[in-house]
Amino acid sequence: MLRSMYSGVSGLRGHQTMMDVTGNNIANVNTAGYKTSQTIFQDLLSQVLQGAAMPAGAGGTNPAQVGLGMRLAGTTTNFAQGGLQNTGRSTDLSIQGDGFFVVRSGAESLYTRAGGFSFDANGRLTTPQGGVVQGWTADGNGGINTNGPVGDIVLPLGQLNAPKATGNLVLGGNLPADAVTGAAIRTSITLFDDQGSAVDVSLVFTKDAAADTWSVQPQADTDGDGTPDDIGTAQTVTFDGEGNLTSADTFNLTGVPGSWTAQPSVTFGAEGQPLTGYASVNTVGALSQDGSAAGSLQSFSISPDGVITGVFSNGRNQSLGQVALASFNNPAGLEKTGGSMYRGTVNSGQVQVGTAGAGGRGILAGGTLEMSNVDLAQEFTNLIVAQRGFQANSRVITTSDELLQELVNMKR
Repeated sequence: MLRSMYSGVSGLRGHQTMMDVTGNNIANVNTAGYKTSQTIFQDLLSQVLQGAAMPAGAGGTNPAQVGLGMRLAGTTTNFAQGGLQNTGRSTDLSIQGDGFFVVRSGAESLYTRAGGFSFDANGRLTTPQGGVVQGWTADGNGGINTNGPVGDIVLPLGQLNAPKATGNLVLGGNLPADAVTGAAIRTSITLFDDQGSAVDVSLVFTKDAAADTWSVQPQADTDGDGTPDDIGTAQTVTFDGEGNLTSADTFNLTGVPGSWTAQPSVTFGAEGQPLTGYASVNTVGALSQDGSAAGSLQSFSISPDGVITGVFSNGRNQSLGQVALASFNNPAGLEKTGGSMYRGTVNSGQVQVGTAGAGGRGILAGGTLEMSNVDLAQEFTNLIVAQRGFQANSRVITTSDELLQELVNMKR
């Protein structure tokens, strides 16, 4: 009878733990990145009342054993994918697939599925508890070395995109073949020198007396009086009888005012947009130039592979960094440390840090958060199961007590 009471007590303890785990799951039904825990029970050692006997003349007998109750074998974490919720915040991230964000907390590396991040006063990407998200910061040219060690992801406030001097100006469109001799067509565009200063340059096309021939003269304001001056040397542009360009399609500008390491060049025509010489149509104009002024960071976006791309006021985009992801051979072996964080253990396997979308790691979705994977219907069912198990074990103790009472009453 005492044995049955001890078994009942072990059942009460085990089902109380099951209630605790289930209650914690329900409490975290709206916790971003939370993963459901489940209890695993096993029986205790059994007392052998009679050993097994082999068949010898008479038939063999099986062992007779009485169990000594149950115990909690452990809890396991279900890392199934949670649903994604749109938040509209550019710093919110969710992982679609396997993997964890790497977070530095002091000198320790922790791991999480909760991607509700924000930038602190020093421009570091952080968790709500102040942990710093890890990854790789780009160099000044936007290059990212993902083979190097991870570090804090930092986007300094007021970050600038360096100016880029114009290297090539592209012209396209049509020069009218039937224009009268001496007719002039001007097209203008703004170029940028090494310091990012804007320089207005014009190209004046003048119709020559020769058929299908034009002269192009570059001009710019070299003395600051507001009047364009001729710079460099005039170039000759010729077309064949079908309006196709037959002269050189590139020439170098010279004498452009400003600070230049190398003066820009001019290219006639781009892919699908040639410079032509058909009659009656005047559409010649600048198609593009590859320079820009200095720009300040206006916004950013995060791609599925974790690359943070900044959008600058000068219209240029540049990679600023990349978020790292970690993976483990046995994620269920991770230890929960609170704050939706996990710590590696001897049974989780060695951490593998790399980029999203590689090495079996999932991809990232910006502007979303992964919600809890708690299934309320299953958890409510577990509540009922735990309650019935607790109730049944309490009846074992009550019945054992009544038997003991009957035994005591036999003396009276």
